[in-house]
Amino acid sequence: MNASGDRDGAPAESHAEQARPYRRLALAAVFIAAIVAFFALGGQRYLTLDAIKSNRDALLSFASKHYAAALAIAFLTYAGATALSLPGGLVLSLTMGFIFGRWVGTVLVVIAATIGATLVFLAARYLFADAARRRMGALGEKINAGFTANALNYLLFLRLVPVFPFFLVNLAPAFTSIRLSTFIVGTFFGIIPATFVYVNLGQTLGRIDSLKGLVSIETLGAFALLGILALVPVFTKKGRSARASG
Repeated sequence: MNASGDRDGAPAESHAEQARPYRRLALAAVFIAAIVAFFALGGQRYLTLDAIKSNRDALLSFASKHYAAALAIAFLTYAGATALSLPGGLVLSLTMGFIFGRWVGTVLVVIAATIGATLVFLAARYLFADAARRRMGALGEKINAGFTANALNYLLFLRLVPVFPFFLVNLAPAFTSIRLSTFIVGTFFGIIPATFVYVNLGQTLGRIDSLKGLVSIETLGAFALLGILALVPVFTKKGRSARASG
């Protein structure tokens, strides 16, 4: 036995490298199994507007009698749904609004969604990022460098503008060199405006008949404007660089 405690003399790091693919497979299997179980058990039936409205009184009654437990269950449900990229995020946001009100509901959703998004980000980075970067080659490195240089501004833009699917914005940054702290900060602050709007609407859940057209064009335009404002520092920096190089 050598100093590293390895009988065959191979460095301990090599065993870690050999075990890494199996860890990745195990992690991927956990995510896939959870998603399959959700749909196999009919979980999608409970994340619909009609299902929430039909159970409205029961949910409110439970929350009034067991407030702390209701908060914990709601938090874990939202974080779990986000981490597994399950459909129904909008319905869950509305539900948090009518159960807990606009303020508590907003805080709960923002924190739970940020944690769930971070789990997706970390899992995607661990499972796929290295392989994806190698395949993209020089182009991938160029995109990575451009995004990472202004990561917080770009992430705020992606979070604020209501065009990009939430789950996609959780995944895409994982393939860049963006720092984890930047991802968390950008996600936390970037989702606050839309979260507040949807949670606030949830207080009138009984009068909502459809998820279509739920938010006005003016509100969506305001989100887009906030997203563009997040890019102003990027445009300013590039303008200064262009003048300096010219």
